[in-house]
Amino acid sequence: MDVIRKTLAEGVELIAAATDKFKTSLLSVSLVTPLDAATAAANALVGEVLYRGSARYPDIEAISAAEDELYGLSLSPSVRQKGESQCISLIGSFIDDRFALDGRPVLEPAAELMGEILLHPAVENGVFRGDYVRSERANLADLIRSQINDKRSWAIHRMVDVMCQGEAYAVNKYGTAPQALAIEPEALWARYQALLRGARVVFYYGGSAPIQRVEGAVRAAFGALLTPRAGAGTQCRVIPRPQGEVRAHTDRLDVGQGQLVLGFRTGGIDAGSGQFPALSVCNAIYGGTANSRLFLNVREKLSLCYFVDSLVDKLKGLMVVSSGVEFGNFRVAEEEILAQLRLVQEGSFTDEELEAAKRVMVSSGRSLLDSQGRMEDYWFTQAVAGLYESPEELIARLERVDREQVVAAAGRLALDTVYHLAGKEA
Repeated sequence: MDVIRKTLAEGVELIAAATDKFKTSLLSVSLVTPLDAATAAANALVGEVLYRGSARYPDIEAISAAEDELYGLSLSPSVRQKGESQCISLIGSFIDDRFALDGRPVLEPAAELMGEILLHPAVENGVFRGDYVRSERANLADLIRSQINDKRSWAIHRMVDVMCQGEAYAVNKYGTAPQALAIEPEALWARYQALLRGARVVFYYGGSAPIQRVEGAVRAAFGALLTPRAGAGTQCRVIPRPQGEVRAHTDRLDVGQGQLVLGFRTGGIDAGSGQFPALSVCNAIYGGTANSRLFLNVREKLSLCYFVDSLVDKLKGLMVVSSGVEFGNFRVAEEEILAQLRLVQEGSFTDEELEAAKRVMVSSGRSLLDSQGRMEDYWFTQAVAGLYESPEELIARLERVDREQVVAAAGRLALDTVYHLAGKEA
């Protein structure tokens, strides 16, 4: 798969992955801006309001009819967090031109429809329609409030609140419910205009069309975005090691199962680090797979957790261990989770564990090539981080990871925060 990255203007980038592997093509356009508590809710609301209607297609029904005309084009707005960046995206999946029954191209009209929705919204008195704003801000507030219903994800979010207090990374990518409900059409319009002028822009295309044709479609449909954006690049602060004592925090809710979440700094290792492949394999050995030490020992052998796993945020440089435990097992589960990490740091894992972890990571990298959605997310993440490594290049580095590299990466992990979600009577 050939991937070409081209700068269309300062702060505007096109990534095109040429492939005839899929029956569908994928085109996305993303506005990338620093994650900020003051603007997060408005930014998140913009995409949803834009998808409610445009000048040519003033409501959802008209947009749906236009999508149907393009062989059932699937469009969806999205809000993503990449490190300390908030990303407002419009993602379109449509039939690849090779399979169009009448031989007419689909890429260009699909890009045109996406450009129409993004750049020519339905307006009322020069700003977004009030009824669309009121409806979508209520939906956004409901979404934000509902996050607490998924206790596992919410506990991770609360741990990050404590661990990254004062850092942009801790900001909820949707903002807060009160902020969402307070947004008026005039303020949202101003925020939308600010995004169009100043946000970094990333286009991604995956499909069989050549790069020249993709670029032509993007220029024709999104011409207003192809202007220089000085200073639009976003950076993510990677904290080398925690300072001072390990932080601890407990929340109490009416829950029947406790949540224990541990946050670790990776010692400065992130996706751009030479040690990142070793950290990925380390995570797989430790808690990132169903054959990991946390799963096999803490959950299966000792029965201390209902679930336990670890994950790495490769842009922020942190690792999170999430587990569901009985309230009375908080201390012993934490001790065993940390004991398993010490064993990895000491190199007390078998060659079989090492090779199995590498196979899992390599297999995951190869399976990424079989999904249009995962390919888009991978290359978009690389663009946000300013990285150019392909999945194939990362796979090659993963295959070369050895025991000493894993031990070195594990040795840089340092516990920063311990979070408990306990019951009200626990």
